[in-house]
Amino acid sequence: MFEGQPRGLWALSLANTGERFGYYTMLAVFILFLQANFGWNGATAGLVYSSFLMMVYFLPLFGGIAADLWGYSRMVTTGVIIMFVGYALLAIPMGAGTTAIVAMGAALLLVSVGTGLFKGNLQVMVGDLYNDPKYAAKRDAGFSLFYMLINVGALFAPTAAIKIMEWAQKSLNVSEADSYHFAFAVACMSLIVSIAIYYGFKSTFQQVANVKKKDALKGEAAGERELSKNETIERIVCLVLVYAVVIFFWMAFHQNGATLTYFARDYVATTATGVTAMEFDVTNLLICIVIVYGLFGICQSKAMKQKGIWGAVILIAAIILGWKYTQTGEVEVSAPIFQQFNPCFVVALTPVSIALFGWLGKKGKEPKAPVKIGLGMLVAAVAYLLMTVTSIGLPAPNAETPEHLANVSPNILVSTYLILTFAELLLSPIGISFVTKVAPPKFKGMMMGGWFVATAVGNFLVSIPTILWGKDLYIVWGTLMCICLVAALFIFSIIKKLNRVA
Repeated sequence: MFEGQPRGLWALSLANTGERFGYYTMLAVFILFLQANFGWNGATAGLVYSSFLMMVYFLPLFGGIAADLWGYSRMVTTGVIIMFVGYALLAIPMGAGTTAIVAMGAALLLVSVGTGLFKGNLQVMVGDLYNDPKYAAKRDAGFSLFYMLINVGALFAPTAAIKIMEWAQKSLNVSEADSYHFAFAVACMSLIVSIAIYYGFKSTFQQVANVKKKDALKGEAAGERELSKNETIERIVCLVLVYAVVIFFWMAFHQNGATLTYFARDYVATTATGVTAMEFDVTNLLICIVIVYGLFGICQSKAMKQKGIWGAVILIAAIILGWKYTQTGEVEVSAPIFQQFNPCFVVALTPVSIALFGWLGKKGKEPKAPVKIGLGMLVAAVAYLLMTVTSIGLPAPNAETPEHLANVSPNILVSTYLILTFAELLLSPIGISFVTKVAPPKFKGMMMGGWFVATAVGNFLVSIPTILWGKDLYIVWGTLMCICLVAALFIFSIIKKLNRVA
């Protein structure tokens, strides 16, 4: 799984891991901060949240255009600096008045602009590593690993946010509203780590760091053949059609920071015991991930000594889990903590995904990227089917005055995140890989930006279910399920057209 990848993949991935850790630490508590600090209702907080997400994913379009002109590395560095200023502004407590709202708006704009310069261009650089023929067959696996390492950062983010807030409240006697700013400050520190990794290991990806549009044109000319005008148009049209589906996936997926967070706060049991309680300790999740990788180590190792080492690792991990079970009592379950499960599942399931599609590839049966994307939409629909069935008989939420209305098992929401993760692994890393492969070289930065524009639109549409919050829950979840099903039907209706360029 890890063998045969270009060296630059690890440096670029870890640089992204640092940046994403800070971003997801902030995002884990952001919508709750809006309500706690400003007293906004769910719809208003949801609109601000979704608008911010939209900007974060819309601006990479312009970041890609800028990189086509001035180089990827320069834009990545500029983006980190701008993001740092934005997070620093968020970290300053300013109360709940007009000044605070304006400062928050300015901070969110800076974070969005910085992310627009950083995120997409870093991923284009990763894609360019696979232009070398000896790495070409490993593109999808490479992006899956890249995506996995993003989620390593995201895995620790909710716990980091909660712990730093608890520390600030207990040790510094700050209010709950002000403690959110300490979580935002973590993002500043993570960016320092990110840029240190980027420049510390730049030699491993120097060949792709400063590619510009004119260089892309040269690369196209040096290839087997130059794309015709019709071929270029066909590829762009196919990418736009995929973008249309991506919009609705992210609308559904990013409910993890919106309506699914509301559901966790208002309906899920606030305490847990036994095995369920262990799920909310991030160290236990890490041990489970070690066991998964240990099993893969046994399967992939040829020497009995290596198999024995991996077996010992699994045994030690299992013993630790058993001991921790005996030490686990009742634990509190807070709404933001649920966001740790998605990155945990991504990290744990990535080797499963790579192994499965690698096995299918050897048999000549691996589905092409557009088919995987369509399957991802179907899986997302299953997640909201589960939420719809679970919500039957539950009272409608009070959108204006949130209150705890039920004690639904936390495992219901954990299962929903698991299913959404399956969908994400089928769609997101594969979709990004598809863009880097299909995009005409002279429009590569712009087309990667287009992927993020689609994501931006989807993130803005996240606000629609938050507007529905206050109605019967089956309306909220049923709407999301139907949207995912329609998007799946659409992509399968044009699958032949998409497969021609895949």
